[in-house]
Amino acid sequence: MATITETLPAVAHEPAAVSEKSVDEKGSSSDEKRSLKDLEDKVDFTDVRHLNENVLAVDMHIGDVFEDKRAIDLGADGKERPITTSEDYALRLLSIEDDVTLPVFTFRFLFLGLALSCFGAVLSQLFYFRPQTIYVSQLQTVSALKTSDNAFWRFFNPGTFNIKEHVGILIMSATASDVTLGISIFATQDLYYNQKPNIGTGIFTLISSQLIGYAGAGLCRAFLVWPTYAVYPHIVPQVQLFDMLHRGKGVVLQKKRWKRVFIIFVSSGSLLPLFSCGSGFLSEYLPFIYCSYTNALTRYIAPTLTGVSIFCLANQDSPWFTRVFGGSNGNEGLGMFSLCFDWAYVGSGGGAIGSLFTPLSTQLSLYAGCAVCIIAFCACYAQNTWNAQNFPFLSQLLFYENGTEYDQLRILDDQYQLDYDKLAVEGLPWYAASQLLYRLSRTMYIGAAITHFALWHAKDVWGLIRNGKDKIDDVHYTLMKKYPEVPWYWYAGLGGATFAMAMACIYTAKSGVPWYGLIVALIFAGFFMPIIGTLYCTVGYCSFHRVLDPNAWWCCYSRKACRQHVFHLVLATSPSSKALICSVTSKWASTPKLPPRITFFCQCVGSIVGAILSLVIMKVVMSNPVTHEILRDVQGTNVWSGQQIQSYNSDAVAWGALGKPLYAQGTQYAFVPYMLFAGLGFPIPFYLLHKKWPSFGWNNVFTPILVAELGYLSVGINSSVFTSFLLAVFSQYYLRKYHSRWFRKYNFLLSAALDGGTMVMIFICAVIRLLEVPSGKTTPFPSWALNPAKGNLDYCKRLTD
Repeated sequence: MATITETLPAVAHEPAAVSEKSVDEKGSSSDEKRSLKDLEDKVDFTDVRHLNENVLAVDMHIGDVFEDKRAIDLGADGKERPITTSEDYALRLLSIEDDVTLPVFTFRFLFLGLALSCFGAVLSQLFYFRPQTIYVSQLQTVSALKTSDNAFWRFFNPGTFNIKEHVGILIMSATASDVTLGISIFATQDLYYNQKPNIGTGIFTLISSQLIGYAGAGLCRAFLVWPTYAVYPHIVPQVQLFDMLHRGKGVVLQKKRWKRVFIIFVSSGSLLPLFSCGSGFLSEYLPFIYCSYTNALTRYIAPTLTGVSIFCLANQDSPWFTRVFGGSNGNEGLGMFSLCFDWAYVGSGGGAIGSLFTPLSTQLSLYAGCAVCIIAFCACYAQNTWNAQNFPFLSQLLFYENGTEYDQLRILDDQYQLDYDKLAVEGLPWYAASQLLYRLSRTMYIGAAITHFALWHAKDVWGLIRNGKDKIDDVHYTLMKKYPEVPWYWYAGLGGATFAMAMACIYTAKSGVPWYGLIVALIFAGFFMPIIGTLYCTVGYCSFHRVLDPNAWWCCYSRKACRQHVFHLVLATSPSSKALICSVTSKWASTPKLPPRITFFCQCVGSIVGAILSLVIMKVVMSNPVTHEILRDVQGTNVWSGQQIQSYNSDAVAWGALGKPLYAQGTQYAFVPYMLFAGLGFPIPFYLLHKKWPSFGWNNVFTPILVAELGYLSVGINSSVFTSFLLAVFSQYYLRKYHSRWFRKYNFLLSAALDGGTMVMIFICAVIRLLEVPSGKTTPFPSWALNPAKGNLDYCKRLTD
């Protein structure tokens, strides 16, 4: 189950012959075991197997991950070979060093962990109201100041600030910043139903929906955390950054690097022209500072840099130019050939997909879906399919057939249940064609993901479950055996307590979900965990959003709009997504060898802190009448947007109150549920083609990703897509293949530096905006060429005025 590509080289202390055996990107775990055995034949791992021996002896064989030349990195020709397999990730990019004497549970660990958890939760919730979905990069925690080695700090903490404390802080803040999925329920109730959530009920709902997922994650460690194939490509930048900060001081020269960061921060204006020179030094330092300033530039001073379109500048009066080439504003257009200079959009945005670290085959599958998406959106609108021209080109709202916004309150009674008499008067709502295509693609994704798992992963996962953890021979997992594992009954106890809490919440919140609804939801969540999780951990792709739409059919008979909302988001999707977050953070913890029980503590504390602060920030933002109206607007502004709330509300009405009449036989959307079956069959031809021609590369076509992204451009700021694609090809193809050493040493650090600098400046800008919320007043930057007073930022014709 190697994650990235073509050939599996044999590794030795000296250059060895390269095996021509093709490695299937979705291949079996047995292939990995054979490759690891080949590696062990050449490199002495006796010290890894016998944990009481000196573990550092292993590192002497392999060398530090930042060394310029190592035998493990060389191919048969004596040159650096590309990073291609999961073993390459485990041994060539991640350090196997460990020091069991490092203290973890210190005062600074708790203080900085709680402080940065608050920071992450606040920032994440502010991002929820952005026109483009951005996730909090966990690299924010690198800004945690290292405590000085003086008498005061030594009184509270033994030793210097170490990597295990730092990663523990990272995990705590990561879990705290990942709460926004459940917040959608309460934001929708406030925005569309005038229902103010009870603080206590809201907090306990969020906590239970997260921790019940963590309990489930404990049952999936054998196939989502411990094996070598569980790479999680998006954690490599963080891991390498922490290695740079704490390990190999003789190579990295940590103090000098921080001193240089300060010098560049002061003089970055004069050094910006040097950014393109590509030296290792600039790759490690300058991007962090560069991104801090460019984010302030693109968000406040020159927001036009969010999307520069030559086509829009050439023709500012064409609606079709706006639809195809526009993309600097939310729900503006498809952003073809636009250039974006905002790293928050071009890079990973804190998510799992990033141009510099996501495997090329994953990204090509995604962008292939985008290409089909552009064609489909334009064709449907041009042909007026599903009355597309009556509605905005991109929108998440529901509409009357004449194009005005659908008022769902006019079809509901006082209990927010569907009133069929009122529905007969109002008529069924309509989707914008782009939004309908998005829903079709996500319905197909469910089916494709199931078949993909059955064809490529089911056998391996079942083998790991059947054989137990003793059969897992991953080096990092073996090194972790010296620490006490979290016992199964901890997870069982957590699951039982949070199940009871969730059961209480569905009644106190008056959601209308019966007791057995929670059980059914959790069964669905557990069923999809290995299906979604294996795709996530191997190739770095996961889509939680509406992944469990078929569950909505179970509760459609209820006719209650908010009922499906609670069921779908909190009881089904949220636990499964949090379980995968728990798996990711557990994998993070295994790289610096953070004890599992400390990891468990960090995950639970971070979740509780995040739940409390996320709800508070949501109430602050939505308490402002001006912001409240902006969140209901189709396009919003460059700062505030309710696109996620609008989308979730459409789900609540369409799948909840209108589940039966909207998708009944004879209606305009009757075919939507049947796309699940189309998705089930989509991976089969590619699988058969791979079996017929195994060397052609059909195994690198990830069909769940391809079909899921057929609606990728249906929402948000799309000007970054083309730029991200160019960066992906440059990094994951050109640099990986032709500059393998530079790629290994600096590519992931470059991504880490860019993400870290971006998050720092975004947080500053977000806090400034948040301080303006209570007064309802904003202080705009004066208008000039790169900050137009009216219209779209890229000068395309605005279509929603």
